[in-house]
Amino acid sequence: MKNSQLYKGSLNTIIMKLLEEKGRMYGYEITQKVKEITNGELAITEGALYPALHKLEAEGFLEAEVEKVDNRLRKYYKLTENGQLETANRLSELEEFIRNMQTLVHPKWSY
Repeated sequence: MKNSQLYKGSLNTIIMKLLEEKGRMYGYEITQKVKEITNGELAITEGALYPALHKLEAEGFLEAEVEKVDNRLRKYYKLTENGQLETANRLSELEEFIRNMQTLVHPKWSY
């Protein structure tokens, strides 16, 4: 993606939407799913992902569970009840933002 700045404000919403759909995911899985969904156009770095996950957890929107997988500890994240409500709010706001941007980019001028 040439201008990832456009996505930075949506990172938390992207994470929350994926967790809403999948139930629970670990960090690397989130990065790979975003890459897959966007056909490689959007790559979330660990440097952006983990601070976002920790912030969402601190805000009470996510909770983490640690599991041993293949002799390693893996941290899974899932939405809390408040996180589910917040996801719905953020998705609604994002959809409204997208509609407004489409209107600005492709205005129907009336003279």
